[in-house]
Amino acid sequence: MKQKLLLDMLSSTIQELRANGQWGTAHVYRSARNSFSAFNNDRDIPFGKLTPNLLKNFEIYLRQRRCSWNTISTYMKVLRATYNRAVDNGYALYVPRLFRHVHTSVSADQRRALDASDIGNLLCEAEKTPVYNTLPVDLQKTKILFALMFLLRGIPFVDLVYLRKTDIQGNILRYRRRKTGRPLTVMLTPDALRLVQLVANKDMDSPYLFSFLSSPEGTEMAYHEYQSALRAFNHRLSILKKYVRSHAHLSTYTVRHTWATMAYYCEIHPGIISEAMGHSSIKVTETYLKPFQNQKIDEANQEVISFVKGYASVL
Repeated sequence: MKQKLLLDMLSSTIQELRANGQWGTAHVYRSARNSFSAFNNDRDIPFGKLTPNLLKNFEIYLRQRRCSWNTISTYMKVLRATYNRAVDNGYALYVPRLFRHVHTSVSADQRRALDASDIGNLLCEAEKTPVYNTLPVDLQKTKILFALMFLLRGIPFVDLVYLRKTDIQGNILRYRRRKTGRPLTVMLTPDALRLVQLVANKDMDSPYLFSFLSSPEGTEMAYHEYQSALRAFNHRLSILKKYVRSHAHLSTYTVRHTWATMAYYCEIHPGIISEAMGHSSIKVTETYLKPFQNQKIDEANQEVISFVKGYASVL
């Protein structure tokens, strides 16, 4: 069997991802590699030494450093993908269920959505004529973009950033999810069209609908500009929440969860929600809805307890 080391293969995979312009995936792989290298005292190992016990110790190491379960899951899936690739290329023997005892699923055990009143108030405030707004210009633009993301069915920030002017024809927006490649078509409401016009890119030479990027799509510089825009946008959202009528946490991720949750409360079938959001499968949608399904189950439990107590004999 050909000899190949784990960290070395991770490094070569990162180089391939960068060569293909997959800057985001390369960043995730590099983070996973750096974490495993730190865990193993910068020592590389052959794939034959990648054991369930070693993986469990790596998981414990990450938890001790207060990594979230989703971060742990991401790093473990990077290691699993690299291991599977090594097996396919004859660098490692196949070990059934090697990753069975470590966390590789997505956790959605905390509420990330706004209440209906919060998002409703924010939409109404975003639609106010600018003269009636007392917010600084950058925060007003942030509020409009946040509201627009909701009106566009919880569009991910990365997809918003890369939208092109040609993606809108009349009142129809057509684009592809950058994460899954799925084509999506969104009919723009009059409110959505008006908000687009308020914050659209005024640079006639730019192909982008909004002014987040200046570099050509697919370049490393464009990826870095996107990362910078994401950090700046979330920072402005943290300031914005002090001005709007909600104390809830605001982030680019919040608006996506909020749209899915409101659709769920409107009793829209999860399959339709999945299609609307461009998820790769309904299982992804279910991770968004799980906290709220659990809430309904808890409410049902309380109802059952109250029901049987109503029949209890008074002693």
